Amino acid sequence: MKISVRNLEPTKVRLTVTVNPDELDPYLDAARKEIAKQVNIPGFRKGHVPGPIIDQRIGFGAVAGEAVNNAVPELYSKACEEKEIRPMAQPEFDVKEVPASAKDETKLKFTAEVEVRPKFDLPELDGLKIEVAKPAVSDDDVNARLENLRQRFGTLVGVDRPAAKGDFANIDLVAEIDGESVDSQEGVSYEIGSGTMLDGIDEALDGLSAGEETTFESTLQGGDHEGEKAQVKVKVNSVKAEELPELNDDFASEASEFDTLDELKADVRKQCERDAEGRQATDARDAFIAKLQDSVEIPLPKGILKELTSERLKQLTPDPEKATDDQKKEASEAAEKELRDQITLDALAEKLDVKVAQNDVMNFLASIAQQYGMEPNRFIQSIIQGGQLGSAVQEVGRSKGLLAGMRAVSFVDPEGNDIDLSQFLGEDEAEAEAQESVEAASAAAAVADQISEEKAEATEE
Repeated sequence: MKISVRNLEPTKVRLTVTVNPDELDPYLDAARKEIAKQVNIPGFRKGHVPGPIIDQRIGFGAVAGEAVNNAVPELYSKACEEKEIRPMAQPEFDVKEVPASAKDETKLKFTAEVEVRPKFDLPELDGLKIEVAKPAVSDDDVNARLENLRQRFGTLVGVDRPAAKGDFANIDLVAEIDGESVDSQEGVSYEIGSGTMLDGIDEALDGLSAGEETTFESTLQGGDHEGEKAQVKVKVNSVKAEELPELNDDFASEASEFDTLDELKADVRKQCERDAEGRQATDARDAFIAKLQDSVEIPLPKGILKELTSERLKQLTPDPEKATDDQKKEASEAAEKELRDQITLDALAEKLDVKVAQNDVMNFLASIAQQYGMEPNRFIQSIIQGGQLGSAVQEVGRSKGLLAGMRAVSFVDPEGNDIDLSQFLGEDEAEAEAQESVEAASAAAAVADQISEEKAEATEE
């Protein structure tokens, strides 16, 4: 097999593969056997028709077509492996030449254009130190958590006064464009000042009493008229204020397992400290990836970046066609970071020669199934049948590579003191592992983006 590679872009190549006849012959023989199982030819048992008879009766073109369909993907994978090409998307095949008969000396020739992972050198991990801020917990953090706990036990009581920030108003809304009603809602409970509804509604409601109404202009955020300006009429039906319990020993015993407020505060502080340590571990992860990218230029595959940006935009707005410039910018920046991080972690896993075991993948898929409320075995089968196992392997490889890389470097606080992240990173894995290895597939589609589709399919079934 002759393979030539042409760089079309920094992250896109065209492989031209020319296949020797003896390399194509096994695929032709397999195609003849498969066709023999499906046809009835007088004088021969089904499935036992000689190859030359199949060529004669069915036609060599049909045999070659079947053989090429099976041969091209497999030979493409071998070509990528031989040339150390790391595909990041599905290739576009173009079959150039195919033998016209069993005696034709024409060689199978095809091209494959594919976006690939760019080549770059990661810094050496040995001796690398990365600074991360200390996990800090203040009295304000403790008080904020206690306040959230108070709000969980709060009650709403009606008040006979104008509405103010923090109050809950029961409202009716009517949106009009050019005098025509385009949307309306009744009996909506809204916390004034929360900023979770239309722009301008907080200002409009502030100072209104029950039974009063006003009109303000806003941009609609959903429906057929999303993104359009509208005149919104809002009427206040009632105003309620949140009444919170006092912070004392009685509250502590009601809201927790503790008898006194001091005991509750001490436990809340411990929770804050654990959360701060978790944030520090997250900061360490982000700082580690940023350090790997600090001294290298990583070109991004244009096609994959476009797809990722489109996916992120769909998460920000139900109608990407009406997306604002800010939404487009946010989607683009998020997609670029995600793709750059994926490429970095793939390169790191390769650098550290990370091995992904079958058990690793099954545990990963089982945990994802649990998060989405699906039966694990059924979910795993849907992943395998959907051809997404390679993506799961790649996700696990990235995770294992990240952990292994972070174990290999040192993390210090701004004062130079070592930071112990072992509770988050785990222990080093044994070099010998009595588990079956799974070969990572070339496709790099994100598993997380496909889980929702699998869940929807399972629901339809």
